[in-house]
Amino acid sequence: MQTKPTLIPADAALPSIANIKADETMFGHFLDWLGKLAVNLVVAALILAFTFWIAGKLAGVAKRALSRVHRKNPDPTLESFLSSLVRYAVVAVGLVAVLQQVGVQATSIIAVLGAASLAIGLALQGALSNVAAGVMILLFRPYKVGDVIETSTRNGTVKSLDLLFTEIATPDNVKVMIPNSKVFGDVILNYSTHRTRRADVVFKVPLKTDLVTVLQKMRERAEGDPRVRKDPAPMIEVVDLSEAFAQAAIRVWTAKEDYGPVKTDLMLAAHLWAEDPTRELPPPRKSKAPDPSPAMPGDAGHHLFRLPKPRRGRQSGPRSPRSPPTA
Repeated sequence: MQTKPTLIPADAALPSIANIKADETMFGHFLDWLGKLAVNLVVAALILAFTFWIAGKLAGVAKRALSRVHRKNPDPTLESFLSSLVRYAVVAVGLVAVLQQVGVQATSIIAVLGAASLAIGLALQGALSNVAAGVMILLFRPYKVGDVIETSTRNGTVKSLDLLFTEIATPDNVKVMIPNSKVFGDVILNYSTHRTRRADVVFKVPLKTDLVTVLQKMRERAEGDPRVRKDPAPMIEVVDLSEAFAQAAIRVWTAKEDYGPVKTDLMLAAHLWAEDPTRELPPPRKSKAPDPSPAMPGDAGHHLFRLPKPRRGRQSGPRSPRSPPTA
């Protein structure tokens, strides 16, 4: 009787039942690990999405809270800085939670961050000093965005302020980036803090010209200029005498918006009247200041930790007449 031919050789070793069970167990463990990994990835994605959502919400809350604190003097630079700081802090905490969810231990993260921060601190000492100076500037507010300042190297209008650099635009519209450590570690002249400035004009009058007439005309022009404050009153004096001319000075107080035009007007009038005191000049121009009141206000700046003063007087009810404003 003939046997049917087979494709399996007679001496081939067949897999044992134990090996088949081991392979099935390993495949089951792999499927379990893959399922746990998928669940962890889904949870990590949800945590990351929630982190970005709550970071935006808390950043908006911090910005609105700071705007309420400085309601009278809003500071967009400080508000944007605080909101970005809150956002980055929340995102950092959320990223740590995501790494823990996918299996990375927090101790390993802290150790890596500690070593990295030490290396970065040693390599970027100058940058860290700029960061520290930027924090001090944001806290004590020697200047803010929009102020006209002068440092040891440049002067111009502050365009932006961050943790590393202060960006200013010079009068000829050149962008200048100054490290915060250089700005904070040197003398800062802020021309925008006070609402009033004193314009000093020094001029020379030849001895052949009637000095008394020139001084009288300069005083009358300053007193008749609507841009010049009446209190303190304009002051005019003779500061020097020589064989050829007399040197005089007029000092007037004006709003910071009118400082340049008032000084130019007085310089031109002094020059023309020094040559001919009988010359007729056009009247002074109007003021550019939003509030050209004669009273001298105090500082217009504000501090981070300075809260608004409570309003005096009793709030009027819905049926009671509105109380008059207090002085």
